[in-house]
Amino acid sequence: MQHPQITPRFAPELTPSVEDLEKQERLLVFRQFTYDDAWALGSLLVEMARERQAPVAVDIHRAGQQLFHAALPGSTPDNDAWIARKRRVVERYGSASYLVGARFRAKGTTFEESSRLDPDEYAAHGGSFPITVENVGVIGTVTVSGLPQLDDHRFVVEALESFLKL
Repeated sequence: MQHPQITPRFAPELTPSVEDLEKQERLLVFRQFTYDDAWALGSLLVEMARERQAPVAVDIHRAGQQLFHAALPGSTPDNDAWIARKRRVVERYGSASYLVGARFRAKGTTFEESSRLDPDEYAAHGGSFPITVENVGVIGTVTVSGLPQLDDHRFVVEALESFLKL
């Protein structure tokens, strides 16, 4: 007997468009981003993950400095490696790691095929989102790893919406 897929490989009705992802970035902007903000946002992500028993690692970087990191039960050292790879994509492109991958897919290719970047160092998979400050630009990243990539992305976006009270 063949079991149906729980999560379809491609479900356009569930997959956000490039335009939707770009809108998220335009809306999720901070007035400032301090050490205390990093602690509060990281703590919110950990609280959400604990409530859902999500096996994730959470990371917040600003200007090359790690301001927050937590690994929850079920996460592994591989999640830290994924965090680093996804974070590098945001730092290089200035956009969410999932959006970068979506832009390549929209052109009929993949990040891995066309970016010319080492896939051991860069991963355009969901879960890393730019920390953007008004009138400044991208100053850091907030990253989650441990769920399927779209779920990682949505998890970060949900936390940012809550934190920014949108």
